[in-house]
Amino acid sequence: MTSPQTSEAAIAPAPPSIGSLRERYGERYRWYLLLSVMVGTMASIMSSTIVNVAIPGMSHHFSLGQERAQWVSSGFMVAMTVSMLTTPWLLSRYGYRRTYVGTMLLLLVGGIVGGVANDFSLVLFARVAEGLAAGVVQPIPAIIILRAFEPHEQGRASGIFGMGVVLAPAIGPSIGGVLVDLFGWRSIFFMVVPFCLASLWLAYKFVPKTAPGGVAAVRGSGLDARGLALGTVGTLCLLNGLVALRGDSPLQAALLLAGALASFGVFVWWQRRLAASGGTPLMNLALFRYRQFAMGSVVAFIYGTALFGSTYLLPVYMQVGLHLSASHVGTILLPAGVVLALTIAGVGRLADKHPTWVLVTIGLALLAASFALMMVLRLDSALWLLVAFAIIGRIGLGFILPSLNLGSMRPLAKPLIPQGASAINFVRMLGGAAGVSLCAIVLEWRLAAHGDSLANPMTSPARLAAFDEVFAMLAGLCALAICAAWQLRRPPQSG
Repeated sequence: MTSPQTSEAAIAPAPPSIGSLRERYGERYRWYLLLSVMVGTMASIMSSTIVNVAIPGMSHHFSLGQERAQWVSSGFMVAMTVSMLTTPWLLSRYGYRRTYVGTMLLLLVGGIVGGVANDFSLVLFARVAEGLAAGVVQPIPAIIILRAFEPHEQGRASGIFGMGVVLAPAIGPSIGGVLVDLFGWRSIFFMVVPFCLASLWLAYKFVPKTAPGGVAAVRGSGLDARGLALGTVGTLCLLNGLVALRGDSPLQAALLLAGALASFGVFVWWQRRLAASGGTPLMNLALFRYRQFAMGSVVAFIYGTALFGSTYLLPVYMQVGLHLSASHVGTILLPAGVVLALTIAGVGRLADKHPTWVLVTIGLALLAASFALMMVLRLDSALWLLVAFAIIGRIGLGFILPSLNLGSMRPLAKPLIPQGASAINFVRMLGGAAGVSLCAIVLEWRLAAHGDSLANPMTSPARLAAFDEVFAMLAGLCALAICAAWQLRRPPQSG
């Protein structure tokens, strides 16, 4: 006898899958799908970087101190990092379209609420909402590239997607500065609105309703709330502990960092226990049994540390170490941003034909060389040298970005791909959060060792020596990551 559930399933039309949409739109469909998620991801990344331009105006409007104003960025970072872990569950429970549309609506609401808010608490709420949306959406493109594209097209797709996404933070602050000058800090929040509206239209047209694998989204086990809580506590303790290290409270910093270590330790234990009991953990630790994924995660963490750390360090170095104006800094970094976008597009095609571990290794070597070359600059050095060294580093990033995810996740079993995309993004963001504080802490330590401080308006060879030592540390981290990148090689097939 047929059960009611079986008869309902026979009558109900199957939800649009990647396969059925490909039949409707032809072979170009996969590129339409990539464009759809690229627009939304650009909006989420832009919202993470562009708000820094608005912080001075916002601080003045709400009469905020530096510590409270910093939570506009920190609240976003914590929310984005933790919510990345929920992406696989959301996709399995609600499918691609509902998950993606939900994140774009949340990002849209966050932008509007932040733009009209007359209370700082509402602004902070809006930033957390934007962070949650950004975290959920960022692993989705990697999942779609590995699902919708053939292996020989995945590198090209990653390159085109990466080029579009990199342009957002490259041009965002420049546009944001003009908007703040013309319309004030509120205009920064409204900047994501047209991107969100475009992504919603594209989502209803091209994004499938199905879950990863083309199956219908189903009501499975509930979200791992305990794991999410442990991950949130660990991330909060880590970020605040690193910030406290930069202040005058070493005991508070030690307690927070110990809390982070304990929280992540309990998180790992709970994930193992939940998986052993047949539950659905937030992070499937079986991922790390794949050597390439485990080593790719190490590279992702170090890469995040170097990337975010240098993003903080370079402008400070140019303004405080070399005494260049803010406009000079933007002009110097702009060519590097354009070169990065072009490099990603070209390397994406190479990733379809060459081993990804080779491309990642080349990228890390160029990034390390860029940091090492910064150490030869002096106060009387020509500006074109600074531009050239920054471009070398961005070419290195262009080699890493499209290759790392592919090299880490291609060996995974297909059911693990959503978990893999979520986990590697989470690890990279943790590295990024650590990188900013690490560079700031080491810089202050080395300045003090040389008898200088950032508060001193005069520059000196001693100050440049302190910056050189931080650049040497970043070069060393990249060299360390090269050792892990070599392990991305596929093991020889037995038999």
